[in-house]
Amino acid sequence: MSAATLSRPRPPSGAPVARRRRDSSGGWREAGAHQLFLVPVAAVFVVLFVIPLGQTFYWSLTDFTGYSDDVTFVGLENYRTILSDPSMTAGLSFTLLFAVGTTLLTTAIAIPLAVALNQRFLGRNLARSLFFFPAIPSMAVLGLVWGYILSPLGSGVLNSVLDGTLGLGPVPWLSDATLAKLSVVLVGVWGGAGWHAVLYLAYLQSIPASYYEVATIDGADAWQRFRHITLPLLTPAMVISQFLLMTNGLKVFDLPYTLTNGGPGFATQTITQSIIVNGVGQGRYGMASALAVLFTLAVAALSFSQLLVSRRIERRVS
Repeated sequence: MSAATLSRPRPPSGAPVARRRRDSSGGWREAGAHQLFLVPVAAVFVVLFVIPLGQTFYWSLTDFTGYSDDVTFVGLENYRTILSDPSMTAGLSFTLLFAVGTTLLTTAIAIPLAVALNQRFLGRNLARSLFFFPAIPSMAVLGLVWGYILSPLGSGVLNSVLDGTLGLGPVPWLSDATLAKLSVVLVGVWGGAGWHAVLYLAYLQSIPASYYEVATIDGADAWQRFRHITLPLLTPAMVISQFLLMTNGLKVFDLPYTLTNGGPGFATQTITQSIIVNGVGQGRYGMASALAVLFTLAVAALSFSQLLVSRRIERRVS
């Protein structure tokens, strides 16, 4: 039998190339089909974000008043005015202070509170309801209530208690700039800590109890169990909670407005209050647009920093 008879027939040289072409074309079709699902999302993003942001940036370079079509291009004059106006810069700085302060303090309080509420004790459900209750009223209502409690007058609730028990004179809770900032931040933490504790509690209840049982048998104390079991498994909840806290803190308006009305002076004025009162309320839409652009840049930088910090925390606890 000859070698030619024993040799296997070879496939045509063009077959692998044709198969690769068919696979390649099929992959491109599948990828194209997947991309089509992104078209509505991209359209909504362009219509609701890119176009309004572009218009806002354009109006920030003009003296547009919102009433007249006679618009003059003023360049960066609105930005210079904002950076030299203490009321504008105060609104931007206090908004960032409120967002960062409430995020850090609420997280530091909500996680231990959730761990405590996850334990078995008499009246546990009642305690959970009491801590969650401050999140039910709106921040505007909380601002009005706490404005009566923290009144700097001697007739204020807290000042009356301090005078009757410790003999202290009236404390200027809302009339001193530093105390007013601290009061607004603490009231924001008081109103949100219980809600975020319930969020962490939901994640805690999904952790199997066997993890803690094994760690206890191995001799781990309470801190070691919290550090190596609870905290790593709470990382997804921390990312969600801090994102909600940061976004709500950056857009805050009702709590400082009803509690201090932005005072004393401009100490507790927020960026949204500055845009509404100093910009739109006075017919200076160009100024308000410039302030909104600066605020958008600050939010983007803060969100990017928060993302980096969240990723570092995930690496350390994992």
